[in-house]
Amino acid sequence: MKLRPAVIEIVVADMAAALAFYRRLGLEIAADADTEPHVDVDLGSLHLAFDTRETILSFNSDWTPPSGGHGMALAFACDSPAQVDAAYAELTGAGATGALPPWDAFWGMRYAVVHDPDGNPVDLFAPLA
Repeated sequence: MKLRPAVIEIVVADMAAALAFYRRLGLEIAADADTEPHVDVDLGSLHLAFDTRETILSFNSDWTPPSGGHGMALAFACDSPAQVDAAYAELTGAGATGALPPWDAFWGMRYAVVHDPDGNPVDLFAPLA
């Protein structure tokens, strides 16, 4: 059996807050999507889906949010180390929680981590050279 990745799903408590955060990262999401229970974003060969907790509970009444740490993380490539710093500053300035401020990682990248409105880590990175 050969399967291919097609969708990454993020379960959100507040759709409008989640979508506003991901719009700041450059995702094109229609403004009228803020009130929808499910939102699908085409990323080319992959889709990113957002579902409210209520949507998940509508078909899986046993679902509970993860506890003790995050259940997923996303990473966004930046064009330069300076863009990592700028993106971190913009996101935290707009209210996102900064988890790890920008640093030069030993693996040769400028790296930073912020949390989305649901506490999921979002990595920002760019090669140092």
